[in-house]
Amino acid sequence: MTILQITSLLVVLAGAFGAVNYFYLKLPASIGILVVALAASVVVIALDWLAPAIGIADAVRAVVLNIEFSEALLNWMLGLLLFAGALHVRVDLLRAQALPVAVITLVGVLTSTVIAGYGFAWITGFPLIVAMVFGALISPTDPVAVLGVLRDANLRQSLEIQIAGESLFNDGVGYVVFLLLVGLAFPLHGEHHAAGWQAVATLFLREAAGGAILGGVLGWLTFLLIRRIDDYVLEVLISLGLALGGYELAVALGVSGPIMAVVAGLFIGDVGKKFGMGAITQEYLDKFWEIVDEMLNAVLFLLIGVEVFALALDLDMIRASVLAIGLSLLARLVGVALPVLLLQRVRPQERDVIPIMTWGGLKGGISVALALSLPDSAWKPTILAATYFVVVFSIIVQGLSVGLLARWLSRPA
Repeated sequence: MTILQITSLLVVLAGAFGAVNYFYLKLPASIGILVVALAASVVVIALDWLAPAIGIADAVRAVVLNIEFSEALLNWMLGLLLFAGALHVRVDLLRAQALPVAVITLVGVLTSTVIAGYGFAWITGFPLIVAMVFGALISPTDPVAVLGVLRDANLRQSLEIQIAGESLFNDGVGYVVFLLLVGLAFPLHGEHHAAGWQAVATLFLREAAGGAILGGVLGWLTFLLIRRIDDYVLEVLISLGLALGGYELAVALGVSGPIMAVVAGLFIGDVGKKFGMGAITQEYLDKFWEIVDEMLNAVLFLLIGVEVFALALDLDMIRASVLAIGLSLLARLVGVALPVLLLQRVRPQERDVIPIMTWGGLKGGISVALALSLPDSAWKPTILAATYFVVVFSIIVQGLSVGLLARWLSRPA
């Protein structure tokens, strides 16, 4: 199938599944599309098992495998989604939560990676460095999933900003850690061949700091341009060019594209709107990126639902995948609790921060895409299966219940 045919099919299915959810399930849009897509996939697999002569599952699997999920998400969707998410985060509120966001992002991702890696090695018997790769790809929360759920969770503003900010930045940090560990675990295939802690630290700083600097520079140059223009269509088009072109430039320069997209989005959403745009442009910019965000979310969650066809499951994989759900929650709990407790004397946190940030730290398409991007090996099928189970559980179970948890914790003592 051509790219146009695949894109058309995905948009049609996203619209159809979204309509099913709207009329019958009435779940939050993205989660509903995932549930319908997953249910449809399971039905197709069951029909194939009951009537193998039909061969429908093989036909669908061929189409799904033809979709380069990892490449589509990591190479172009991710930049747009992160830019759109950052664009709507209030920088003044995020600045007030800068310390907890920074500490939880750095300490939380690294702590969670270690715990999940050691636990996965114990569960599967994999080499520790390979298991650490699983820990790295499952530790960051997915800003796409998190920001989508936050709209319906009705959390207090300070906690919502803290969760949103952490999800935007820990994605970029986690991606850098993942690349480093892949280079160590799969030296013949990894993008980076870091040797020694000094080289690892240098590479980490280049990716993370380089992405932040590039995002700031491109955001500033874009601001200088749009403040001289009074044409909302052209200004929205320029913002789209910043998100797409900036991400590709970051990849070409060897710095973090996700961090570049977040910083550029925050800059345009704050400085760009306040000092470079009129009221009409701001309105159209917000509406345009809201539509882009919702449409890409719909397609992404649809893709997650049908990626079940990419799995090759056996009993050992199912067992490891179920245990991985509990392991990821444990790793997330420690990854949140440790930095929160470290901050307690400097920045006391309310009692609901640890449970809500733990349960609301959703995993999503980025983790699946990273698992799919791994080089072929004897370990990849199990890592992919475990990642998929964790992501589906996270989005459906945690995503639908985090609001209930928040309301329960906020009740009078």
